[in-house]
Amino acid sequence: MNKNIKDIRTNILKLTYKAKSSHIGSCLSIVEILAVLYNNILKKKDRFILSKGHAALALYCTLYEKKYISLKILNSFGSNKSILMNHVSHKVNGVEFSTGSLGHGLPIAVGKALKFKTNKETNKVYVLMSDGEMNEGTTWEGLLFASHHKLDNLNIIIDYNKIQSMDFVNKVVGIEPLKSKFLSFGCNVKEINGHNLNAINKALISSVKNKPNVIIANTVKGKGVSFMENNNLWHYKNPNLNELKRSLIEIKKKYA
Repeated sequence: MNKNIKDIRTNILKLTYKAKSSHIGSCLSIVEILAVLYNNILKKKDRFILSKGHAALALYCTLYEKKYISLKILNSFGSNKSILMNHVSHKVNGVEFSTGSLGHGLPIAVGKALKFKTNKETNKVYVLMSDGEMNEGTTWEGLLFASHHKLDNLNIIIDYNKIQSMDFVNKVVGIEPLKSKFLSFGCNVKEINGHNLNAINKALISSVKNKPNVIIANTVKGKGVSFMENNNLWHYKNPNLNELKRSLIEIKKKYA
């Protein structure tokens, strides 16, 4: 899977540079999570929603690796009339739901999980959220509903890179103690290293009956590129040519 992860990160870097787009740090923090989901976890009838829609390019690069979209479509990112919008779009093959404004993905995932459970279907629903979404009221309303209806087919993954758009999370709106909060809402909660493939896989395949599953994945924003890691500048900034070259060299060495 290392080659898959290297290729996804490489394409994120190249396409961000080409398109002069934002959110490279947010994309790089979820690569391992997406790789495990799409290589090991998701079955044909399962549903996946990327609630942190600004990390669209990470999902597009993953969908390319899994042959949902062609190289031609992937390379159209940032071009006029491309279906690959800067926030994830359902017009793209393999994308379940368009997301942009934070907090919308979880309520949709909850609705899908309720439908499957009511109809006694075995489909599971996975939703990948940002830590910034913990500031949204719809997140906690959705959790209350999911817990009340015992949606054990719902799997919520928090990309806890601890940085949101303008600053560190604990400086904007403190969300700790996060694990205790999810537990108090009646969820089954696991806290893991969000870049450890085995830990991600183990957390995603374990569940508790009658409880929504929450995985707090501790990640590093900008993961894989030393000068981007834990640097909020890379929420909006895109690399220049020299920075791109440095980044690609680092990725090549780390995932050789």
